[in-house]
Amino acid sequence: MKLFTSILLCLMSVSSHAETTNTPDFSGVYNCVGDDAHEGKYTGTVTMQLKPEHSKANYASYDFKLEVPEYGTYLGHAAANGYHVAMYFALEDQTTKDYGTGIAEMKKNAKGQWGFHKFYFEPEFKGGNTGVEDCVIQ
Repeated sequence: MKLFTSILLCLMSVSSHAETTNTPDFSGVYNCVGDDAHEGKYTGTVTMQLKPEHSKANYASYDFKLEVPEYGTYLGHAAANGYHVAMYFALEDQTTKDYGTGIAEMKKNAKGQWGFHKFYFEPEFKGGNTGVEDCVIQ
């Protein structure tokens, strides 16, 4: 009986450390088109990479990068609860105060590709700013 109990405790320990997210993995490279209240229309590329060591149950954590030609690279992170994802991003050139937070909902399109529509807010960029992006995985 002692051996059975020891094995059972070991298995429970292993399974609790192996717990992963129930949310689909949204990792990938996305092609985006956006409309910024100050800058107008733009295109960009978003890269998201799951951080499984910081993901559990319906919650998932990601590294986030947005590259916008002629503007630069925005680094950040994202936190998902199911299909809803909050995204923080900041332009590498911090002097512009071009940083903000977005909220998006992940959905599959008719071709079965993940995509999202994001609304974002930048509290300090040019006195405050908002915009939207529509992105589809490559």
